[in-house]
Amino acid sequence: MSGDNTAFFYGTLMAPEVFFSVCYGDKAPPKVIKDLHTFTPAILEGYCRHRVHGADYPGVIAEKGHTVLGIYATGLTDANVLKLDTFEGSEYTKTTVQVKLVKKDGDKTSEGERKETSVYVFNTPAYLDKVEWDFEEFRKEKMQFWTRGGWAFDPGKSTLFTHTRPPLLTLLNQIRLIRFPTTDLVMLL
Repeated sequence: MSGDNTAFFYGTLMAPEVFFSVCYGDKAPPKVIKDLHTFTPAILEGYCRHRVHGADYPGVIAEKGHTVLGIYATGLTDANVLKLDTFEGSEYTKTTVQVKLVKKDGDKTSEGERKETSVYVFNTPAYLDKVEWDFEEFRKEKMQFWTRGGWAFDPGKSTLFTHTRPPLLTLLNQIRLIRFPTTDLVMLL
């Protein structure tokens, strides 16, 4: 059954494969699950998306005069929201915002209706690089690590070995994971 909750995604969760991995443990769930959700392009005004230093994912912070293009997701159940809250962790605060849906008519794009929704705002601006996070680069170079079999998000087993974000960004500077491409072996250095 589809839920009544919504969210605005601006980073890794813009890829449905990542969303489904987080919420259902499968990057390609059955059509009946996929059909519970809609993913519509939307614009968040008054915020700017930055790359998180040393990470594959971004954070948004309030910045006047900026906008963020992302995805307005619907059909979220309370269980989905709990998994998303756990996935985002203490690095983010869930905030209620207004987004403008983007309508596409052939080659023309225009702004549509406004929707109230939730967004995860990054808590520590000092950890953000002053460059825009690149979604296409993520899709091409990093997404396979966020959606590959056996790495589906499980909040009950939240460790560095199941693909989750560490609770403290300082861990990123202290621990280096080396992946051996031909095996599933991971080494901590």
